[in-house]
Amino acid sequence: MMNKRLKTSSDKAVVNVWQRQLGELSARNFAHRLGGSEDLVLRLDVHRKLDKHRGCVNTVSFNADGDILVSGSDDRRLILWNWETGKVKLSFHSGHNNNVFQAKFMPYSDDRSIVTCAADGQVRHTQILEKGQVESSMLARHRGRAHKLAIEPGSPHIFYTCGEDGLVQHFDLRTGAPTKLLTCQTLDGRRSNLPVINLNAIAIDPRNPNLFAVAGSDEYTRLFDIRKYNWDGSSDFGQPTNYFCPPHLIGNDQVGITGLAFSEQSELLVSYNDEFIYLFTREMGLGPNPPISMSSDASEMSDDHESEESPSSMDTDEKTVPQVYKGHMNSQTVKGVNFFGPKCEYVVSGSDCGRIFIWKKKGGELIRVMEGDKDVVNCIKSHPHTMVLASSGIENDIKMWTPKALERATLPQHIEQKPKAKGWMCRLSPQELMLQLFSLQRRRTSPEHSGENSSADLELILTLDANNDDSSGEEDDDDNSSQGDFLFANL
Repeated sequence: MMNKRLKTSSDKAVVNVWQRQLGELSARNFAHRLGGSEDLVLRLDVHRKLDKHRGCVNTVSFNADGDILVSGSDDRRLILWNWETGKVKLSFHSGHNNNVFQAKFMPYSDDRSIVTCAADGQVRHTQILEKGQVESSMLARHRGRAHKLAIEPGSPHIFYTCGEDGLVQHFDLRTGAPTKLLTCQTLDGRRSNLPVINLNAIAIDPRNPNLFAVAGSDEYTRLFDIRKYNWDGSSDFGQPTNYFCPPHLIGNDQVGITGLAFSEQSELLVSYNDEFIYLFTREMGLGPNPPISMSSDASEMSDDHESEESPSSMDTDEKTVPQVYKGHMNSQTVKGVNFFGPKCEYVVSGSDCGRIFIWKKKGGELIRVMEGDKDVVNCIKSHPHTMVLASSGIENDIKMWTPKALERATLPQHIEQKPKAKGWMCRLSPQELMLQLFSLQRRRTSPEHSGENSSADLELILTLDANNDDSSGEEDDDDNSSQGDFLFANL
């Protein structure tokens, strides 16, 4: 009877306090229930705007304690913030020659060790010394943009990177030398215009750090087990242990993947461009030899996804069909996706419409839509311990969200639908190709890039760097500005 009367999250909160006082609810469970309360999600509001960058902010990440935020931008700078006060603790040039795509603190380093990757393909390690002195060194380079890196949980030394060259690299800061683990290949020669999969995302399973997933310009997320790699290089490590893909997207060459995230329960969250977000459990894997074409059953499932799901369709194959999250738009940029809450109770994503979407993980119900950017929200990061979000996008600032609103928010009347798919890999126009060539020429004339292979760079442009500005990622504005500087300087 009591459960039937608990119609609101406020009612549940009162009961939780009562149970805690009577000793019927442990302190740990009480904190988790309170921290994951839907009431807090509905009261999220902008706590502060962090506004010191001079370009799009492509990456935000908290330290382990959650009191410091590091951000990276098209201005190629890294800024360490006390996000609660809005004060800058340290600001410095990253050492990159193009837009910074990701920056993260290494664990157990007293927040003095930061690894980054960027549009210039470089992977760099920055050490913060006494009195704010900074030392930055390049560890390796991808042939093309390097979008994401993943740090082994609890390790101050080990992390991975992936890039548009399809390469996955393993780093151990104790040795300083990268290990090239694999180059991600297309299945059975499909998408012949792309010899490799342009990788946009990489994530490590926090419950089993031996497992990492990568995804990019095709429909599959590939799961690898680092224990199968022979460090003497004597065997081929390129075969994934598992593949993940919604059945109705198998064989669809118009989609790609922009974001990945693992929950604390080893669930895998996958964000598709021009499509939706899906949640997979380990049982939903396709195995090491996935199908490469869509079956008739999957085709029928596709129709179910495009329309409202009936109870019968929800009951059938419940264990094999991933949970879907709808409402946002992911067409223009390389967007991340994330979990939110002390037990990963929610799913969060940015959108092309400039809003932040929050769904209940279980059931996929959309419960919150927030205005996050005038243009596009690309990056959303959850606080490690409390119900706080950091978001960024095309604007130059970072918005910090805390549950401070006096009134509970409601969903807006009209939520934009996803646009018609334009196709994931668009060929460069002649004008865009010329801009890329000018940019490479500018890089090659600098001392740091002297001696690079021009034919290899041209091949890279024609094959791997085939995204146009609309379908690429975080670097839309800065690529044009840097190339514009070159043209202006040579007029």
